[in-house]
Amino acid sequence: MKIRKLTIADYPELIRLWTRAKLPAKPKGRDSRAHIAKEMRQNPDFFIGAFDKDLMIGVVIASHDGRKGWLNRIAVGPDYRGKGVAQALTVAGEKALRKHGIKIFGLLIHEYNRASLKLAKKMGYVVHTDILYLTKRDGDHI
Repeated sequence: MKIRKLTIADYPELIRLWTRAKLPAKPKGRDSRAHIAKEMRQNPDFFIGAFDKDLMIGVVIASHDGRKGWLNRIAVGPDYRGKGVAQALTVAGEKALRKHGIKIFGLLIHEYNRASLKLAKKMGYVVHTDILYLTKRDGDHI
């Protein structure tokens, strides 16, 4: 397995991976090629992929607000789950955020995703059951 920064040339494979991993993608909105390209230009260190030869098998997108970092859209292809890919991507995302001075990391995991929750706990992440996650969106495509 090789871990590397993604470029916009990886975009088609990124969308295919999200589809294989059953991670919802919004290619007409926040996940459009133009939007991803803009984010990559602004934060080139934060789009990280895992590869088996030329096949993208996993991805993580990091972000931060200047105080706290987030590891977003962690996805691993179904045939590569349980093989350390998500853990390697999490470590790579944390490392990228540390290079930008970030020392607090957050994850959002759906309650039904027991495998991800187990891995996060194993990696030292703490579950906060007293926090509610709320969103407001300006449209369904976002």
